[in-house]
Amino acid sequence: TVCRDLGAPETVLLRTHTSPVQIHLMEDAVANGGLPIHAVMPGRCFRRDTPDARHLPVFHQIEGLVVDQGITFADLAGTIETFTTAYFGPDIHSRLRPAYFPFTEPSAEFEVTCTICHGEGCRTCSQTGWIELGGCGMVDPAVFDAVGIDPERWTGFAFGFGIDRCAQMRHSIADMRALTEND
Repeated sequence: TVCRDLGAPETVLLRTHTSPVQIHLMEDAVANGGLPIHAVMPGRCFRRDTPDARHLPVFHQIEGLVVDQGITFADLAGTIETFTTAYFGPDIHSRLRPAYFPFTEPSAEFEVTCTICHGEGCRTCSQTGWIELGGCGMVDPAVFDAVGIDPERWTGFAFGFGIDRCAQMRHSIADMRALTEND
C-alpha cells in the first residue's frame, strides 16, 4: 500500500459538492478542443448537516453541465421539467425559485412537488408542498473567462441536485434517515 501525505490535521476538507468537476471538464475541453459540452457527473459529498427528514451528512449529488452556442435559461427550465416528468411521473411538477449561487447568474433552486403530501404541506416539506432538490443556473460569464471559454460565443447552464433526495421523493419516503438504517 502506498501512503500519501494528505496534509496536516484540520487542513483537508472532504468534498462538500461536486461542482469542481465542472471546472475541470471545461478546462479539459478548452485544452483538447472538446466544446460543446453536455455532461452529467455523479459523486459522494460530505457536510456537517444534522440528520433530519431531508438531510444526511453523507449524500450523493449529480451535476449537470451544458456549454453550447445559444443555450438559454429556457433550455435549463425545459431540461429540469423534462427530467421531473420522466423520473417522478406526470403528477409531479418542478419550479425554479430565484436563489444565489456564486458561479451561476441568474441562479435558481430546483424544487418539486412533495410526493409525501402531493403539495398539501407536511412535516417532510415544512408545510410548503415543495421539496428542494438542488441548485441551478446559467454559467456566469466570469467562469467562462477563467477557463478560457469565450462568453460571447458560448453560453451554458449547470445544475446540481441530491440523488438521495430524488430517491426519497420518488419512493415517498417521509424521512431520509430511513435510507441509512440497517433495517
